[in-house]
Amino acid sequence: MSETTPSLLVVSAHAGDFVWRAGGAIAAATLRGERATVVCLSYGERGESASQWLAGKPLDEIKQIRRAEATAAAAALGADIEFLDLGDYPLRESPEAVAQLVDVYRRVQPTVVLTHPLLDPYNGDHPAAARMALEARILAQAIGVANADGSMPTAETIIGAPPVFFFEPHQSEQSDFKPNVLLDITAAFPRKRAAMECLPAQTHMWEYYAQLAVRRGVQVRRNAGPNLGLPHDTMGEAYVRYLPQVTDVLA
Repeated sequence: MSETTPSLLVVSAHAGDFVWRAGGAIAAATLRGERATVVCLSYGERGESASQWLAGKPLDEIKQIRRAEATAAAAALGADIEFLDLGDYPLRESPEAVAQLVDVYRRVQPTVVLTHPLLDPYNGDHPAAARMALEARILAQAIGVANADGSMPTAETIIGAPPVFFFEPHQSEQSDFKPNVLLDITAAFPRKRAAMECLPAQTHMWEYYAQLAVRRGVQVRRNAGPNLGLPHDTMGEAYVRYLPQVTDVLA
């Protein structure tokens, strides 16, 4: 891909989050020929792998299982994936973790960033991931901020100011999630469904997020305007844009 190809970066707290919440956006991007990179800050090995713990598996094996599942899911979406192995429950914010993310930003050069919203009373790992993603985005723009290895960035490696979108949390109402962007993922949904089925550690999530895509698809149709003519089987994902949109045309 050329250097001008749009580049999507997804910062995910755990190994499965990017699939449930942003799998449609990722697949839609790669179907358009764009680059997509997922960064999993943890494997979700402690808090989101209950079936593996109940089966008596040790921590290291659980990590490897979740890594393999997430890798397969990313491949189903057409995305690259990286793992920082920062641990979960809790996912601790640290300068070292943010520095690793700064390096990712500078290497990936994202044109769009997706991550968790800043409020989730049910899982503190998610807002922690969002805070680190936002801090790293700012620091990656500064030529005076060193890379994780202590070297200084070049003018070519500092990033611009990519827009940030928060994807939908598991319990939207309690997280005060009020979407202002509805994404049509109809063409991409088969890839999202295939990616979900790469995560057997969380089979209880498959139908939940399939049905959520149906409900958001209804909202896509109702908010698309009278001339778009979207079909009744439209599928959708919901997002909140964090920073203002800049435009010369209101649409």
